Amino acid sequence: MLDRREFFWEDLPELEVITAPGTLTHSAEESSTEQTEHAHQMGEEAPRSGGSFHPGEFLSALLKQLYIGQPYVPRNIYVPVGFEDRETLEEVLTEQVAETNERASRVHILVPQRGDKRSLLDLAGNNAKQSYDQRFRVMKPNTKAIQEALQDALGLPELPQRIECFDISHIQGAETVASMVVWEDGQMKKSDYRKFIIRRVNGVDDFASMREVVMRRYKRIQDEKKKMPSLVLIDGGLGQLHAAAEALESLEIINQPLAAIAKREEIIYVCGQEDEPIALDHHSPVLHLVQLVRDEAHRFAVTFHRKRRQMRDRSTELREIPGVGENTTRRLLEHFGSVQAVKQADSAALSAVVTRSQAEAIIGYFRKQETQVQ
Repeated sequence: MLDRREFFWEDLPELEVITAPGTLTHSAEESSTEQTEHAHQMGEEAPRSGGSFHPGEFLSALLKQLYIGQPYVPRNIYVPVGFEDRETLEEVLTEQVAETNERASRVHILVPQRGDKRSLLDLAGNNAKQSYDQRFRVMKPNTKAIQEALQDALGLPELPQRIECFDISHIQGAETVASMVVWEDGQMKKSDYRKFIIRRVNGVDDFASMREVVMRRYKRIQDEKKKMPSLVLIDGGLGQLHAAAEALESLEIINQPLAAIAKREEIIYVCGQEDEPIALDHHSPVLHLVQLVRDEAHRFAVTFHRKRRQMRDRSTELREIPGVGENTTRRLLEHFGSVQAVKQADSAALSAVVTRSQAEAIIGYFRKQETQVQ
């Protein structure tokens, strides 16, 4: 085993189901291409009552989040159960790999039933269950005790009732967005989550982007005369921490507890105490809490970024059609759901959404494209 990544899901009241974490295990095997093969396994328990959990749907969604649009995709991905769009996802990932590597081999999503590959999945499943038991046996008992431990570890002036955490998401500087998630009194408060589109930063500049979003958030808090959070948490290292500190300073907000957690190292930097970073024990409930909030901010930012990128990519082709602008494109996508559905629509269906001349232009455009391909 070379590496592992763990993902935890909590609080699924709408399904009334408890699930263990998904664990991603990396296994290296001897091969001519020296590719790394991955195995996915998710431990699970049966639903308690009502609703149902569908492993295939879960794995399909998880694999798309992990690999679509990402720089590395493994040659082989092992999963414990099949799912409906497995072959389609194989094609998408294969095409994605081919765009950056002409000699890349096909991506396979496999469901091994026996042998070493099945044993690898079983190992991942056991690891998942152990990680879940270890993490949540510690996390659940006493929220106040964890708050007190966090206050002590970070030297906070008061018991942390509310944490606001920020993360930046982009791919090569495109469609840069930010997220803010909120932890309050022992649980994530999704009604207070916020999404931001970075508007004042050109190119790739995570520090400037963090400075902008923190300034925008707390300028609004000042204007609305609301209370600042017990802790502002930043997903990143010293650069992001200092950018957030500069934003608060420009707003003349002083003595605001501010910290950052660096990826991989999992070291916590507290503003004003950067020379003494906090390295908590791997099993510390305080570290688990900070990781939970940080991971949620990252998930929320990536999800928002992916939706914006998909809308941009889907609308590009339609906006190349003369007479079809941004508003018309939005109406078409909202009505038909995809560019492919727009292509297949006849004149009557299109005319229900756009003018007759626009409908004719759309049909003519796609017909011309088909002729050129032939």
